Amino acid sequence: MEGRGHVRSEAAAEADDAVLARLLAGDEAAFSELVTAHHASLLRLALTFVSDRGAAEEVVQETWLGVVKGLKSFERRASLKTWIFRILVNRARSRGARDRRTLTFSALQDTEGGDADLLDRFSAEGRWTQPPSLWQEQDPEDLLLRAETVQCLENAIASLPPNQQAVVTLRDVEGIEAGDVCNMLAISETNQRVLLHRARTKVRAALEKHLKRG
Repeated sequence: MEGRGHVRSEAAAEADDAVLARLLAGDEAAFSELVTAHHASLLRLALTFVSDRGAAEEVVQETWLGVVKGLKSFERRASLKTWIFRILVNRARSRGARDRRTLTFSALQDTEGGDADLLDRFSAEGRWTQPPSLWQEQDPEDLLLRAETVQCLENAIASLPPNQQAVVTLRDVEGIEAGDVCNMLAISETNQRVLLHRARTKVRAALEKHLKRG
């Protein structure tokens, strides 16, 4: 089931319809474009569920096979991208269970020490209560364009606990709506918010340290 999520914009729905029409017509270029757009992101997400890259690559290949087989039954209640990522999560969780790697998404079991000071520096939305001085002196958009800053963000996300990494990747990197993420990961809205807040806090703290060093 495609479940709860968000109401897509008319433009986004039309764009999906155009891609789907090409895919259903057997347009190989359309499928190649889809793979190019999402393959790397799917692989990164798969790595949060399974124990090694080889297993993650197999999960992604299984995901693309699932996409091909499921196109005709795609109900379009969610975006094409969300549907693809849902297939990935289902395949990855099954593989993780088979390999006996259990990924716990309950925020109640995600207790960690040493976060209190960091949490005090950020709002409930994960924003700085007081931005670092270097951030205030420079244009944030220019900073984010810097390769080293992007690398810092990627490294910070990669260092997160797997459950936090999965949530922040789906929400902030891939732009998938909260309701869809809750459905994919089978977690409550409260758990999703807590995991996302913790992840954002750590990523922003890492970025702050990077800016101070720079």
